[in-house]
Amino acid sequence: MNTARKRVVVFDYGFGNVRSAERALARAGAEVEITGDYDRAMNADGLLVPGVGAFGACMAGLKQARGDWVIGRRLSGGRPVMGICVGMQILFSRGVEHGVEAEGLDEWPGTVGPLKADVVPHMGWNTVRAPEGSALFASLPGDARYYFVHSYAAHEWEMEALSASIRAPLVTWSTHGEDFVAAVENGPLWATQFHPEKSGDAGAQLLTNWIESL
Repeated sequence: MNTARKRVVVFDYGFGNVRSAERALARAGAEVEITGDYDRAMNADGLLVPGVGAFGACMAGLKQARGDWVIGRRLSGGRPVMGICVGMQILFSRGVEHGVEAEGLDEWPGTVGPLKADVVPHMGWNTVRAPEGSALFASLPGDARYYFVHSYAAHEWEMEALSASIRAPLVTWSTHGEDFVAAVENGPLWATQFHPEKSGDAGAQLLTNWIESL
């Protein structure tokens, strides 16, 4: 049995609940550090990118901290990255809030836009529809509930498989007024729209699944 703890950096760029993420990851068995240091973020086994607030502000903060470089360099080398909430949204090509468009990291094509629902923000517990073969949701029941707090989401998945030999991303969906992307597993890049660190036992198992994949 491998008892070595995986080293995870929670990237600190001023836009995320870094302390709650740190505690949840530590409970899930990781050795965790909160830092915005480029080298330490590059050399960790896993990099977690949180995010709260507006899409454009998060992107500006991430670029100022060189987080876009860190994420891009890690992914080009096949090194795991996980985004949470707005930390997931900024992985898409663009975000539109109050009619203002901001560029994202463009890891995935598509636009993050307002949720069309009677009640916004989508705040509270909801179920998701994970695809068969998901490693992120392994050992989790289909009726497990996760904690969401958001007013914007990606409503479509536009990325096609690059070739027959490359596995297509696994996309998990949820519904609040309309269907939206709740999680993605795309090689070394995983992300959730919900907050696993606030999602009780289900969130703890999900973080454990990610850590065990590192």
